[in-house]
Amino acid sequence: MRPPPAILILAAGASQRMRGDDKLLQEIDGTPLILRAVRAACAAAAEVIVTLPANDRSRRAWLGDTPALFVDVADRAMSASIRSGVAVCGADAVMIHLADMPEIGTEEMARMVEAWQRSDAATMQATAEDGSPGQPVIFHRSLFPRLSALTGDTGARSVLERHPPQHVALPGRRALTDLDTPEDWARWRAARQT
Repeated sequence: MRPPPAILILAAGASQRMRGDDKLLQEIDGTPLILRAVRAACAAAAEVIVTLPANDRSRRAWLGDTPALFVDVADRAMSASIRSGVAVCGADAVMIHLADMPEIGTEEMARMVEAWQRSDAATMQATAEDGSPGQPVIFHRSLFPRLSALTGDTGARSVLERHPPQHVALPGRRALTDLDTPEDWARWRAARQT
């Protein structure tokens, strides 16, 4: 069984589609989304890296009691966060997790970690129950140079295209649920109450 991956939480985005609100500070059961994501990752992995906007105080203020490593990122593009996180990763693999996915918790991350340890794949991707590809995604260290060369705001899609991932199904649509707008949040909260 191979070593577990580190978890890299991408939390340096600008939240532009929230029209003035910060989606990562939206509360779920009284806890800001970013804190929920970091706590879940810390319960699932020994090494957790969080990319944050340079000079940001509001997000960082919630994370002071976590053992995660914080990395400031000046560029808000997703590729900049991936490059910055990979540069400080000490593990043999990294699970990239988007902080705005409220249905990915410790259980889902642990399922990915366990599947990774039992596999010899170079990449692994969570899917919805129906097989639709989603997040998070794990990359072996042999692909870190490719991740370090990424540019723009499309994430690591190009790496997955060249190195097709092994898939791990998560329950329901957890691997697909990301909340980018006030309307997304309203719909998701309404669905939770039914």
